[in-house]
Amino acid sequence: MAIWAQTPHRLSNPNPNLSLRSSLLLAVAVSICLVWGTLFLVPFHSARNAASTFSFSSANISTDRFFLNLRFPHRRVLAVKTDPLRVRIDQIRKQAADHAGLASAYASYARKLKLENSKQLRLFAEISRNFSLLISDHRHLLEDVSPIDEPSLRRFERDVKDRIRAARTLITDAKESFDNQLKIQKLKDTIFAVNEQLTKAKKQGAFSSLIAAKSIPKSLHCLAMRLMEERISHSDRYGDPESPPPALENPRLYHYAIFSDNVLAASVVLNSAVKNAKDPSKHVFHVVTDRMNLGAMQVMFKLKDYAGAHIEVRAFEDYKFLNSSYVPVLRQLESANLQRFYFENKLENATKDTTNMKFRNPKYLSMLNHLRFYLPEMYPKLHRILFLDDDVVVQKDVTALWKIDMDGKVNGAVETCFGSFHRYAQYMNFSHPLIKQKFDPKACGWAYGMNFFDLDAWRKEKCTEQYHYWQNLNENRTLWKLGTLPPGLITFYSTTKPLDKSWHVLGLGYNPSISMDEIQNAAVVHFNGNMKPWLDIGMNQFRPLWTKYVDYDNEFIRLCNFGA
Repeated sequence: MAIWAQTPHRLSNPNPNLSLRSSLLLAVAVSICLVWGTLFLVPFHSARNAASTFSFSSANISTDRFFLNLRFPHRRVLAVKTDPLRVRIDQIRKQAADHAGLASAYASYARKLKLENSKQLRLFAEISRNFSLLISDHRHLLEDVSPIDEPSLRRFERDVKDRIRAARTLITDAKESFDNQLKIQKLKDTIFAVNEQLTKAKKQGAFSSLIAAKSIPKSLHCLAMRLMEERISHSDRYGDPESPPPALENPRLYHYAIFSDNVLAASVVLNSAVKNAKDPSKHVFHVVTDRMNLGAMQVMFKLKDYAGAHIEVRAFEDYKFLNSSYVPVLRQLESANLQRFYFENKLENATKDTTNMKFRNPKYLSMLNHLRFYLPEMYPKLHRILFLDDDVVVQKDVTALWKIDMDGKVNGAVETCFGSFHRYAQYMNFSHPLIKQKFDPKACGWAYGMNFFDLDAWRKEKCTEQYHYWQNLNENRTLWKLGTLPPGLITFYSTTKPLDKSWHVLGLGYNPSISMDEIQNAAVVHFNGNMKPWLDIGMNQFRPLWTKYVDYDNEFIRLCNFGA
């Protein structure tokens, strides 16, 4: 820059020889600079570029050699000569290796997704294998020691391009299928996780429902306590008569048996039966409870006039023949193992046998639940009796039952089987040889809750002795698990007369889909299940069928805050 800056000044110099000499010196300096740059800078720059280029190529060759399991000699930067064909063949091999790996990855992913289209899986695997075979067949082109034949190189390039084109076409066609399979797989995983949570929630819900069903509501406890307080305060008003009324043993009247420790539930059964009876004075109700609830029951049924109906209230302890030496259940209930089974309220214990969870209720330890097998001995002068559970509501006059021809059968009950449901196989262990030999697994089950018993036929068939025989055999619960229905099915096997289904409609304590037409046509509706109408978990659509028979005029019921 200094030279060019001085040039105008020197051109204006009047001495022409000095200007010419300066121009010659400048030209010589520029020439020397150009020569030095050509000799030193350009070769150094070329060598640097070549080293960088072939170092990258060598790295690529090393990666692809690992994928294709091929061996190539390492190249040193100083030994490399510029070879366009070698660069070209490296690029072709790299593209082949990349697409071979891509096809192999799709094949592996297809196996993971378990694609229904096995043809795609085979095509991906075949394309990956063809790429490997193609490179293996042209190994001589990839080795540095052998000269490159340009026609062979062109064939190799053409074959690689054909396979790349086929691989890309297959990937394009299969992409949507792979995406859908991925979505399906994720959806399946989500569904599985949700099902696991649902199963856990169902078990916990069933356990909570079981606890709720076992509990005694505060209002119900209040009612029993207030009635018992009234019984103690005015014992002279509620004492038993010196001699029982003759109607209690009159076989020409209509007799009912109600066994319960729930004073409110028992009163609803009795209220509904009396209200719908054509002539209540011909109906006799035998209410049996335990000693603890006897006073409350006596007060409840003496506070109201039941239109001339006869009511007997007793404790089962008053029946002296019911002792552990005669009754197998009382003897078995002394077992610590059985009591632990019923009273250990642990989630893992309650959910390990979910099919029988509802039977893990301590009410099955109560003798009140087994009195139904001793009706002939409890009422020796009666010929027929209608057994009612305390969770039923009588909606019609049921005296027509006493006119039914029982055909010598003992038990009149509504059958509950439809299709393969509620058959004997569901209640008993047919892997036991004795059960398998004596009973038909396809025999139709029936319902407890409203059962009409011919006590004369019972005595003739010796059904109580049959019950004792099977109950003794099942002390370790190998014939059936729990509850009173299985021994009932065994005891009255082949001695049960099916009744019309309109007599007894079940499921109001667990099945919300029962039609109202079916309920309205029923003589008796049964709130069997955990959702009893006196519990908060009861189903609201059926609760009015029960609450309409609650005596809300009773001062003790009002004091205990029973909602109408």
